[in-house]
Amino acid sequence: MAHSVVVGLDGSAESRAAAEWAAREAKRRYLPLKLVHVWEAVPEPIALALLLGAETQSEGWGEIPREAAEELRLRHPGLDVTADQVPGRPAEVLTQAAKDAELLVLGSRGMSGIGGFLVGSVGQTVVTHAEQPVVLVRAGEQAADGHAMDPSATLSAGDSSGPVVLGLDTDHPDDTLLAFAFEAAARRVTPLRVVHAWTLPPYFAYGLPADLELNAVLGKRDAVALAEVLHRWKERYPAVKVVEESCAGNPAIQLVDASREASLVVVGRRVRRGPLGAHIGPVTHAVLHHATAPVAVVAHD
Repeated sequence: MAHSVVVGLDGSAESRAAAEWAAREAKRRYLPLKLVHVWEAVPEPIALALLLGAETQSEGWGEIPREAAEELRLRHPGLDVTADQVPGRPAEVLTQAAKDAELLVLGSRGMSGIGGFLVGSVGQTVVTHAEQPVVLVRAGEQAADGHAMDPSATLSAGDSSGPVVLGLDTDHPDDTLLAFAFEAAARRVTPLRVVHAWTLPPYFAYGLPADLELNAVLGKRDAVALAEVLHRWKERYPAVKVVEESCAGNPAIQLVDASREASLVVVGRRVRRGPLGAHIGPVTHAVLHHATAPVAVVAHD
C-alpha cells in the first residue's frame, strides 16, 4: 500500500508497542496503517513431525495480524487499518515493504537491566538496506511517544512528553534528515532539540591541561556553524521551537543522554552504493542500541 505507515508485526510485546506507535504516527500523517506479518514456514521435517501442513501453519499465524488490527481500530476510531500476511524471510519482506511506505516501524527488545534496545538481525538488516525512514520502538514506558502504553487509553495525535532530538553533522547537513526532524516536531507540537558534538582538541586524548581559550573559540565557531545550517529551516517552520546544542565530545554519548527526555530521536544513515555496500554507521549504530526513546533512522545521500 503506497503512502502508508507500515509496521512489522510478529505478535511480540515489542511489535505490538511498535504497532501502537505506528497507529499514532499514521493519524498524525493522515495516512492508513498497514500491518505486515511475515510468515516463515516451519521446515518440512519439523512440520511433518508436528503434523502441521502449510495451510495449518498459515491459519494459525493469521490470527496475529487480524487480532492486532481489530484492537487498533477500537483504540483509534477512524484510522484505516489493514493487515497483510506475507510468506518469506522477515528481513527481505520488510525491506521490500518499506519501498512503498512513507515510514516503516519495527519493534525492538529492551535490554534487561539497562535502558535501550537489543536490535536483532532482522532490525539491523532492514535499517541497513531500507531507503525509507525506519523507526525502532521498544516495549516499555516510552513505547508510545514517551507515554506508558495503556491499551484502554487513546491519547490524542498531538500528545508527547518530550522534544524531538536530532543528531546533526554540520559538515554534511542533509535536507532529507532535517525535513524529517522538523516535520516530526511540528506534528507533535513539541520543541526540536538539535544536537551537534564537535571533536575535542588532540591534547585531550593525551591528558594534557585543557586550553580553555582554545576550547571557547572552537565551541563558538561550531555554534555559529550550527546556527547557519538551521537558519533557513527555522524560517520554514516558524512554529517549531528549536533548541540548539553544540557540545564537545562523542556524538553518540550526547544523543543517548538526550534520548532520556525525548519523544523521538532522529539520526541519519548515509546511502552507500559503492563496493563496500550498505552500513549503518558508528553513531547511528550506538544510538540504536542504547537510546531509551523510539529512534528514527533516515537514509540520505
